[in-house]
Amino acid sequence: MWVICGVYNMLCAVCYAELGTTIPQSGGEYVYIKRAFGEIPGFVCVWINFLLICPLGIAASALIFSLYILKPAFPNCNVPEEGLALIAAVIVCFLIALNCRNVKWAAKVQVVITASKLIALATVIVIGMYYIGKGETENFQDPFEGSDYSAGAIAISFYSGFWAYSGWSYLNFLVDELVEPNKNLPRAILISMTIVISTYIVANIAYVAVLTPYQMLQSPAVAVTFGDMTMGVMVWVMPVLIAVSVCGTMNGCALTFSRLFFVAAQNKQFPNFMGMIDVKNLTPSPSLLVILVLTLLYTSSKDIFYLIEMEGFGFASVLTMVFAGQIYLRYKEPDLPRPIKLPIILPIVLFLVSLSIVILTFAQKPKESWMALGLVAIGVMLYIICVKWKSKPKGISEKMDKFTLLLQKVLVVIPPENPDEVDWE
Repeated sequence: MWVICGVYNMLCAVCYAELGTTIPQSGGEYVYIKRAFGEIPGFVCVWINFLLICPLGIAASALIFSLYILKPAFPNCNVPEEGLALIAAVIVCFLIALNCRNVKWAAKVQVVITASKLIALATVIVIGMYYIGKGETENFQDPFEGSDYSAGAIAISFYSGFWAYSGWSYLNFLVDELVEPNKNLPRAILISMTIVISTYIVANIAYVAVLTPYQMLQSPAVAVTFGDMTMGVMVWVMPVLIAVSVCGTMNGCALTFSRLFFVAAQNKQFPNFMGMIDVKNLTPSPSLLVILVLTLLYTSSKDIFYLIEMEGFGFASVLTMVFAGQIYLRYKEPDLPRPIKLPIILPIVLFLVSLSIVILTFAQKPKESWMALGLVAIGVMLYIICVKWKSKPKGISEKMDKFTLLLQKVLVVIPPENPDEVDWE
């Protein structure tokens, strides 16, 4: 599944490269779906990102951060849920505050975080290869015994794959800021995804060299268990490196999605105040604060895999819409210049695979799936009432304007004069 999910994500990223160079505008999936199907499907895409993908991803990462920080203090028992949620809330508040204060600081933090991630993976790989070199290969005997090969289980496993390989789609949010995107976007995708797939596969081989499949399944923090068995007095290093690296996902999500929601507000698809910037720091602080509130709500669930599966369902739904739009655009706008033009069979296959994952999820996880669908339906209703309903009574419009003004005063934010020229860097 590590290989299959990696290849699947790489092919998705290649299709995104075609879309990114064909429609070179920041906004990613939102721009492509809106171009293909119109405003309401475009809004559904942003709403899924807003309600499911972004805050769920940050919440799950925050809980993983908390788990790795606290697990060494509770080696023989479960980490208390209250402590797990509290530490998660603290790190989320810190990273959102950092992004509200200065985007450049957030970008510099990302460099440190990436270094920690690479050091952690390199440590696992070196130790695992050392064990293999000593001839300890008994864990590789029938390692897939007892596995579940049902279609539903495989579909759910894709969500962990989405989680592990997430990040490749963020490039398309910033495509109009890339130098020579026609060359550099597909090059960045192919090189980075190849490196990531190879690194993850080797790291998993290293894990199996030390841990049995049962030990990995039973461990809430595999890297901590790995460190306990191999690193002696330096056992504390691994949870720290993993915890710091997880911050990269949270920081990247906050940095990227706050910009997407800012664009959606500028297009009148989100509340006006989310399209404003801090007077002093020139950061999209309203969008970041909304992300913070939603993330804290999800963090209170304390169930990491539930959050990952919900986020994965949202992401699979967006991918289904994107590939459907890519196919439709070939017929809707056949003469649109396409610097990268892939065989149409590729987005068709990816559309069918993504749609199958969504359908199988309804069979495998009906409660979660219908809950997510209900949240999307609520979003469409809000869009119709708040955006499409142009002839609102004057009293309602005035109250909405007063509420926006109140938020402006409380948050000290203003709409930018030229939204397209805001310098986020």
